[in-house]
Amino acid sequence: MGTRYVLGLGGTVDYEIGWDPELLGSLAARWGIRPDELDPGRSIDSERDLLCSLLGFLRSGSGGERFVASSRILADFAARFDRRITLGGTCVRAAMVLERFGLPALVHLVSIDDDVRRLLPAGTEYLCSADRDSTDPHLIVQFPSGATVPVGGIEVVAARANRLIYVNDPPNRELVLDPALGDELAAADVVLLSGFNVIQDPAVLADRLGTLTADLDRLPPAGFVYFEDAGYHVPALTAAVRDALAPRVDVWAMNEDEWQAWIGRPVDLLDAEDVAGALLALRAVVPARTLVLHTQHWALAEGERAAELRAALRGGIVAAGTRYAHGDDFTAEQYRAIADREPGPLGSGLAERLAGVAPAVVVEPAHQLDVPRPTTIGLGDTFVGGFLSALARR
Repeated sequence: MGTRYVLGLGGTVDYEIGWDPELLGSLAARWGIRPDELDPGRSIDSERDLLCSLLGFLRSGSGGERFVASSRILADFAARFDRRITLGGTCVRAAMVLERFGLPALVHLVSIDDDVRRLLPAGTEYLCSADRDSTDPHLIVQFPSGATVPVGGIEVVAARANRLIYVNDPPNRELVLDPALGDELAAADVVLLSGFNVIQDPAVLADRLGTLTADLDRLPPAGFVYFEDAGYHVPALTAAVRDALAPRVDVWAMNEDEWQAWIGRPVDLLDAEDVAGALLALRAVVPARTLVLHTQHWALAEGERAAELRAALRGGIVAAGTRYAHGDDFTAEQYRAIADREPGPLGSGLAERLAGVAPAVVVEPAHQLDVPRPTTIGLGDTFVGGFLSALARR
């Protein structure tokens, strides 16, 4: 019998809009947006606010996830662009990667509609806690390195390719757990958890964490639990998630944006001493058994199980790199072609230097891929799927 994967806790319907700098510049001019208004952290109560946030992210070259006051804002903004409908959510995208390797999974969903039924991988089972169909799309924006948009007499230029996620998703905000989830966890070999970042009510969060931790206590002794962190809509709630889950998960993972949010400062991803110091700072605030960090240049593991996770880190890197280069529908042949490439010099150099500064840390360098239209959404989710699939292949 194969590895039993249970992946949660919620999926999404995504509206991925085509990158259109002329339209963005036209909207900025029509709405009278000034350069001093570009702020990725601003409250989003209108389409104009959304564009100010988007252009603020573009100027910084960073990615992120932001809450929007209503789903109507998202739908109206998306309707101005060419778009395509896809499925998102860490558990769903990880399941898609697992299926590429012939590894079926069960995903836990909190909402469903005809798009979800149509687009879920054929071999993926699901539980859904919703009692009716609903659609609350996430707006996905991807921009390439060097992307340029004119705003108020200047040009806003992206320092690097990245992705933005704008959401108003009541089912994921409530994160109702299906009563059957506990029984599924009790029979699981590998569990993926993510999604608490969207909850905004402390009482709701406490209830969901209480239910889930009781369910996690039913896992088989050899069960492996992976938690993928994310950008919290209410940052004050991060501590409650950490306190409940850090003692119960085998891996606590995140990307560089979430890492920097936890420690409250930027990190130079190519400076070994800065990385080592920032890793110690993260360990002080997130005392999980094993920490996993995945970035554009490398992925690393630090902690109890780090030494046994090198192949899993490599599997995650290759999967994410293949998605970056080839998009949603990458093939096993494309995966193998990326796997056969030499890692990039920037990540390799950091790995070599970090070995001298922090020898207990396991680091795998990423590939340096130059493609004209990279896919930047879902890379973290795809890393998770590649990581978990490599556990089974090992």
